[in-house]
Order: sequence, then C-alpha cells, then structure tokens
Amino acid sequence: MAADKVVGGGTPGRSPRDGADRVTALADEIVDFRFKGLPPNADGLTVGELAAERRNLFTGGFTTPVLALSAERVEHNLRLMETYSERHGLAFAPHGKTSMAPQLFARQEEYGAWGITLANPHQTRVARAFGVRRIFVANEIVDPAGLAWIAGELAADPSFRLVCYVDSVRGVQLMHSALSAAGASRPVDVVVELGAGEGARTGVRTEAECVEIALAVAAADTLRLVGVAGYEGEVPDASPEAVTAWLRRLVALAVELDKGGHFSGLDEIVVSAGGSAWFDAVASVFAEIPELSAPVLKLLRSGAYVSHDDGHYRHLTPFNRVPEEGALQPAFRLWAQVMSRPTPSQAFANAGKRDAAYDLDLPVAQVVRSAADGVERPAEGVTVTGLSDQHTWLRTESSAAVSVGDWVGFGLSHPCTSFDKWQLIPVVESDGTVVDFVRTYF
Repeated sequence: MAADKVVGGGTPGRSPRDGADRVTALADEIVDFRFKGLPPNADGLTVGELAAERRNLFTGGFTTPVLALSAERVEHNLRLMETYSERHGLAFAPHGKTSMAPQLFARQEEYGAWGITLANPHQTRVARAFGVRRIFVANEIVDPAGLAWIAGELAADPSFRLVCYVDSVRGVQLMHSALSAAGASRPVDVVVELGAGEGARTGVRTEAECVEIALAVAAADTLRLVGVAGYEGEVPDASPEAVTAWLRRLVALAVELDKGGHFSGLDEIVVSAGGSAWFDAVASVFAEIPELSAPVLKLLRSGAYVSHDDGHYRHLTPFNRVPEEGALQPAFRLWAQVMSRPTPSQAFANAGKRDAAYDLDLPVAQVVRSAADGVERPAEGVTVTGLSDQHTWLRTESSAAVSVGDWVGFGLSHPCTSFDKWQLIPVVESDGTVVDFVRTYF
C-alpha cells in the first residue's frame, strides 16, 4: 500500500465532535415546502423553533397526510434492545438503512450501539458526515469511487473503523485494485459472507470457497480479514431448526478459518449476523462460540426495532417467542383525512403509495379522530383494501364508520419502506404534542 497519497474525500483533522455538532445543527434547518405534513404557517421557522412551540399534531396546523413517531415508544424500543444485547453478551450495530436518520443513529449509539450497519457507500457517507465512528457495511463494495472515498476517510481519521463483506475472489481483486489505485494507507477490514443457501441473496455458498476468498484477502495488502458474517433471514424455508443450523455453520466457519491461521495477529475476531426476525437464535448460537485465537466480537445487526411496526415485524419479532425478555412497541402512525365518501360502503383517505409502506402489507386502520369534536374511537368496520398514488381505498361496514374530514390513524408494516417516504418526521408524545422532528437522508 502507498503511504504517501490520500484521496477520496477524507477530511484531515476532522474530530468526532464535528459530527455530533452536525446532528445538533439539524435543528437549524428552515421549515418550508420541502417537508410534507408540516404546518404551512411554520414556514421560515427553524426545525428547533417549531419543536419548541410544542404544537399539537391535530390542532397545530399540520396538514395531512402526516407520518408521526411516538416519542415514548421509540424510547422504549431503544432501551429494550440495549438491555437485550447486554443480557446476551452481544455487541450491537443496528442497520441504519432502516431509518437513514442521523438523530436516531446518535440515539442508538447513546444506548450502547457498537456502531451502525449500512448497505452502500452513499449511506456510509451520510453516517460519516454525522460522526459515526464504526460502520459495518453488509455488502461487498466493488465501486472504485466509493472505495477511494473510504480509503480517504480511513487515512484522514485514525479513529474510524469500517468493516465490509467479501463474497468472491473477483470482488477481492476489484477491491484491491481500486484501493491500490487510491493509494490506500490503511487496509479495509473485511469479513467473509457465508450465504444462507441456494436461492438466498448474496454470500459464498460453500466453505471451500470461503477458504479461497480468505487466501485471496491474505494476498491483498489493502485488505485485512477480520471475521465472518451473514444474514440468517435469507435461510430458505426459515424455521428455528434451519436458522440455527445455518448459524452453527457460520460459527464453524469462523473456527475453521481461525485454525487455518487466517485471523492471526488480530485483536478481535468478528462474527456477525442478526436481522430483526431471528436475533434470539443468533443470541443462542453465538453463546456457543468456542474460544478462538482472539476475543470474539459477537455483532448483532437488527434495525427495524427502533420503530417496530404493526405488520411484518409484529408477527416475526423474536419477542413473540421469548415474551419474558420484553416486547417491542410499534411507534409509527400515519394520519390521513377522509376526503371522499362516495357510497355508504366506500371512502377514500388522502394518503397513498407515496406516503405509506405497501411492499409487504397494506396499512391497517386503527383509530378514527372525529372532525366534529376531536374525539378518537377505534376504527371498527374500516378496512384498507388498496392504495393508489395519493389515495387509500377504504371499505366501511356502515355509513357512520367515517365522515368526510375525519382523521384516520393507520398502522404500517415494514419500517424500511416507511422512513424513506418522509424527509422530516414529527416525534409526538401520547397527548399529541409534537416535541421533535427526525430528519432522514435517503
């Protein structure tokens, strides 16, 4: 590696404090037309000034549709996963792609996260801009421009650590070529990704291929092999038995590579897995990891827990299997207004595919807030049957179920495709008071 060339956009002399200041400075952003759902009469205020006014979501001038995060439930979920990780001896690098919200990254780190998991160089740039010092990229990176930027960041900041996947000899060669061309002065830490089986997503399919990749990494002075990783959520026909068997393969791979001397000289060996559906299995199997040549960083990467949901993850969360460990709480609610009532059995609300996640499940009508008196009631007899770009199709069992002008609160499924539709999300206390805003960067 060349030690006399720094390229790729690193910022010499930047301190971690700079990133923290940038998170704080989000409150100085001006409220205007860019942010849907916010009060038109708040234009020109800063985000911090609007939060300080503590307006009510329903009477403070917010327009519909508007997505809200529960202040209390986000806090509960952050605390619960910190407690869970500590109880099971796991380090935690929650997947930041879920929210792409630097304020939530900071909160996750405050609650003990080792770092943040991301999926590509752009997301990594966002996290670095806001001071994240440890990043796990759960993909192989073969983009020369992205690798050059990473080389620059590593050179500029000795405290920055990045770990990413490798899953092919060709990928290793491309990474080495790009990093060499960039004059990388520090090696990029990599982990071999073990695939979850035929039909799964990325990852090496056989242990023999994993050894070949480890040898290729050893021959590349721009890379350093530090462990193994994978994603158990891709195990075909996932069951507790199948997921556990794959996780044991992952651990056995770490043992095999360690015995082969591939981790010699490391201060720690990384073994990482864990989406939001099987972290109980990860905790159980990782507890079985034998003593290796260096201490093991058992790294869990669940991300959907911050907001949880009222659909996909409500059904899949491991806390359903281990209720004695606690329970996550859905923190999202999308509010829309009934704008059309063409028949007694049909109504339309003014939210649609541009506002609500719909890739896994449709939104669920949970509560109706009367336009006449502001009284809330359960959304009994109101069913979402479809979404258009800007319409929610509602089937109603009676003409009294909803009226034009009523607000309807919807539960959502799949946080990853909920956050990405909103740039500035109100954080709301249980009485409707808006106390903060979360900025996203997708």
